[in-house]
Amino acid sequence: MQIKQTKDFQKAFKNLQQDIKKFYQIQENRFIVNWRDSRLHIKKVKNLDHAFSFRITRRYRVFFYFQDPETAIFFDIDHRKDIYRNL
Repeated sequence: MQIKQTKDFQKAFKNLQQDIKKFYQIQENRFIVNWRDSRLHIKKVKNLDHAFSFRITRRYRVFFYFQDPETAIFFDIDHRKDIYRNL
């Protein structure tokens, strides 16, 4: 699986704490190998058509969608209380 990150995603990622960034790297690697890995806890985002989320930690999420069967676009990353608020 190939991953592309939007500028908004990259901007939000820069503002994360270092420990969250480390957990993100672990989850990103899992996503690349097998995006259906149960440790990602992937879920459909209810209010966004074609969007999904996966866990970084219990509190942090990544929002993404599939551009095609081999490419995922990561468009947001944030604390769960904030990421769902902006829907």
